[in-house]
Amino acid sequence: MASSPSPPYYKQNRLKQLRAFCNAAQTESVSEAAERLFLSQPTVSLQIQALEREFETMLFERRGPKIRLTPEGKTLYKLAQPLIQGIDGLHETFIAKCGSLESGELNIAAGESTILYVLPDIMRAFSEKYPKIRIKLQNVPGRDGMNMIRGDQVDFAVGSMSELADDIFYHPIVSYKTVLITPLDHPLANKESVTLQDISPHGLILPPHHLSTWRMVDLVFKQHNLNYRVNLEAGGWEVIKKYVEQGMGISIVSDVCLNGDEKLARIPLDQYFPDRGYGVVMRRGKFLSPQSKRFIEMMVPDFFEARDLAEQESG
Repeated sequence: MASSPSPPYYKQNRLKQLRAFCNAAQTESVSEAAERLFLSQPTVSLQIQALEREFETMLFERRGPKIRLTPEGKTLYKLAQPLIQGIDGLHETFIAKCGSLESGELNIAAGESTILYVLPDIMRAFSEKYPKIRIKLQNVPGRDGMNMIRGDQVDFAVGSMSELADDIFYHPIVSYKTVLITPLDHPLANKESVTLQDISPHGLILPPHHLSTWRMVDLVFKQHNLNYRVNLEAGGWEVIKKYVEQGMGISIVSDVCLNGDEKLARIPLDQYFPDRGYGVVMRRGKFLSPQSKRFIEMMVPDFFEARDLAEQESG
């Protein structure tokens, strides 16, 4: 009996080719894709070239050290990436389907305030329930977190979103008020309410200029045609609270960072600033590992119903 013919060579190696292609698309670099995959740069280049020959099209525009997906490349990436993620997560998915989730890795991006004030309870609960799952928590600002989401370098992010892009899905978890904090002996400390005019003459302590808090403060003061001045730029709410306690200025913060033990006066600013929300952020169409799904479900029980509905509406 004649044996069935072997599949063509390019089909035998298609998984390797697609994995090389997807990593090159994410990193915008053949050399960085090779480092990720522990391969040589020529090997990755040959795998991509093989795909281009098979599909008879260019998948990348090559501009100096960086490469960019062509329109055809973007189409192939949308088709291939879920397949590669599914294959790479097959072991964990199989274990989960068999009723056990004993190992694996969970990779989350979050900013410092989210890590300090929003995630501790859920992190402890998840670690107690799944002690053998390794959690990698990336402490990055929002812009870097978005880049990691789009590059599939993390499973998802948890943080605050002010503007939502078409390729990103966001679902809120909690929201917090914006308040003015001052030293206890400050002239504004005993006022039940303050105006922006009251705040304007006093020096502020704010997070770094590129972060969302500074941008929001700047926007609100400009909307009311008022000036403000910043005495000190400091990273992190804990640092800011400490320096406000020391009398070096006042600050406008989200009350997520306040636990009631601080030696500070707090005055609501609801009339000027919207509530600040924190939620789950992920790329639309993202294939989530079982570990990711369990973690998100512990935070937001209705997350996947909301995501499926949003993707149906956008589709």
